[in-house]
Amino acid sequence: MHFCMDWKSLNFDWNRARAFLVTAEEGSFSAAARALASTQPTIGRQVSALEEELGVTLFERIGTGLKLTTSGLELLEHVRAMGTAASKTSFAATGQSESIEGNVCITASEAVAHYILPPILSRLRLDHPGITLELVVSNEVRDLHHREADIALRNFEPTQPDLIAKKVRNSTAHFYAAPSYIERMGPLKSKEDLSRTHLFAFENSARMVKQYKSFIGVDVAQEQFVVETNNHLVMWEMCKQGVGVCLMMDDVGSQESKVVKVFPDFPSIPVPIWMVCHRELQTSRRLRLVFDYLAQALACREREQ
Repeated sequence: MHFCMDWKSLNFDWNRARAFLVTAEEGSFSAAARALASTQPTIGRQVSALEEELGVTLFERIGTGLKLTTSGLELLEHVRAMGTAASKTSFAATGQSESIEGNVCITASEAVAHYILPPILSRLRLDHPGITLELVVSNEVRDLHHREADIALRNFEPTQPDLIAKKVRNSTAHFYAAPSYIERMGPLKSKEDLSRTHLFAFENSARMVKQYKSFIGVDVAQEQFVVETNNHLVMWEMCKQGVGVCLMMDDVGSQESKVVKVFPDFPSIPVPIWMVCHRELQTSRRLRLVFDYLAQALACREREQ
């Protein structure tokens, strides 16, 4: 059955709907303006125009923030579906591009971006000078659905069904320390030795206590985590300066002359590297080229070590 659409009555303004959607998602006009590279007054006018067009109030002010009204909540479900459809349309259009010139956005953690990717991306640029690269360095998981990146390097397998994922290597991690720290603390070999070391926590020391138990089956005290940071490079640099013992990928630790591996009898901690890309983007020659190039280079790096 063919559905008959009354095209003349369809005068819905997507820009206004998008302003409403992003404001609802971000929580304020100013945050929405930043996300859309617009201005706060413009976003406010677009939302007000949508309210006037529909004859409803979508937000109410609570202090300095915004709260969706009942009408706003009902509309949000429909507009969010429109946003998803718009994204898929954009993906499909981008995916049909046959050009191997253009920009590709890659996201990776600080350690991977700093120590592993530079030589690979350098060769990529020499082999394919028409491709420009944007590297988003973040320890947070970026959302490929909203185009925060084209290709993501992650240490876990994604579960979203509409993402293409490929495990490109099985890296490992061990404990490392500076010779100056070992000289102060004495030999670091056994589980008992670990209990007297100073450790680094990535953001949350309480969570790290549980992870150490899960990773290597040892108990450490929360008080041993003398430094908490959300930056891998800062943590690694402090290790090289002799502040404490650091858990680091062997890709990084084995190449650093300022540290040595400690607790050699502890089991290796697996650190898989997955490459992830949106399914529609896989039909783009440009993204396929970069995806395959990275996958091959990372796999070769594993064989060389």
